[in-house]
Amino acid sequence: MNQKITPDHIGRGAVVYVRQSTMGQVVENTESQRRQYALVEAAQSAGFSSVTVIDDDLGRSGSGLIARPGFQKLVASVCTGSIGAVFCIEASRLARNGRDWHHLIDLCALVGALVIDHDGAYDPRLVNDRLLLGLKGTMSEYELSLLRQRGLAARDSKARRGELRFTLPPGYCWD
Repeated sequence: MNQKITPDHIGRGAVVYVRQSTMGQVVENTESQRRQYALVEAAQSAGFSSVTVIDDDLGRSGSGLIARPGFQKLVASVCTGSIGAVFCIEASRLARNGRDWHHLIDLCALVGALVIDHDGAYDPRLVNDRLLLGLKGTMSEYELSLLRQRGLAARDSKARRGELRFTLPPGYCWD
């Protein structure tokens, strides 16, 4: 058992947050779902007897542009102080924008909840853990911006070559 996980954390229970960004990933990338749902067993083997799964955000991006009721439920659960740990496949995948990410980390620090992923257990009250969580969040946000930039550059390149196609209004067709 990880030394950061105390009897207090275990007594409060754990939350497993499951999310995939698009419906295509939900349908086609079932291994990711399996790995995320397997975190329930990881939480139980770490000593947590009460484990809640929040999977309301399957098919919803974490970019901050789409409402995520599951993330709101996660934040509310953390705020009550009844959660000792948040389990996720990668801590940086909890949120893909800095505002949501730092808000969640601040709340976890306030109530003494851990963030646990495959790399380890992080206590946001500890300066080194908070630094690592901050870096993970920043890298995740950068990655999302980079992917968006690449997609826009590819679209613009196709448009310059005259190969860009998109859905036309009814009655129109490509010639």
